[in-house]
Amino acid sequence: MTNIAQQTLAGIVTNNHSTVTVLEKYHLDFCCKGKRTLADACNEKGLVIETIATELENATMQTDSNKMPFNQMSAEQLISYILIHHHFYVTQSIPTISGHLEKVAFKHGDRFPYMVEVLNIFREVREEMTSHMQKEEMILFPRIKEVEALHNTNHSRNLTEGYISAPIQVMELEHDYAGDLLYKIRELTNNYTPPADTCTTFKVSLAELKEFEEDLHRHVHLENNLLFPLAEKMMNSQLN
Repeated sequence: MTNIAQQTLAGIVTNNHSTVTVLEKYHLDFCCKGKRTLADACNEKGLVIETIATELENATMQTDSNKMPFNQMSAEQLISYILIHHHFYVTQSIPTISGHLEKVAFKHGDRFPYMVEVLNIFREVREEMTSHMQKEEMILFPRIKEVEALHNTNHSRNLTEGYISAPIQVMELEHDYAGDLLYKIRELTNNYTPPADTCTTFKVSLAELKEFEEDLHRHVHLENNLLFPLAEKMMNSQLN
């Protein structure tokens, strides 16, 4: 238990993705704030670390035949997975969630004014994520693939020091910003809990928002804690 308590949240998830469910359950941020140890994160939230550590260890012991070998993936493989499973999901889900939130805000905004604020925040999320993914797909991801190709063929090019690190720094800041926006939504909606006697669309929209935030956590984890460090490591080998 001591061992897992001193591991970082990002490290726990990287070693076994079945632990994500436990960390999500206790709202422990393993993506943007994944460098904290489990012990520090639990202390910050006033959580009983022994209980969570036990749940994490139980999750780790469970076999998962569908477990993805993210640790063994190349940068190009990680990018492909992110594009297919996360960028595609965001692109497809945002219009649906926006439409449901607009209906809820229009029909129930007088009774539940916080849902109007939720709609406005999610509109900001929509703009942020759309712009963010375009920058990754058009600038950062092609650069990472280029550096990996050079690394694998032992070739070199006269690349500037910030060729990879500069866009990564921007992407990480934008990850934090999107995460903060969704955290505000979670607070406003009392952890996506629908009030009693609300319509189906109200309930569906909150369930969709919860799923969206959980997907973002997995999405950001793969980039911040796996893809970006791998890219910077390969880039450093080019510079040295």
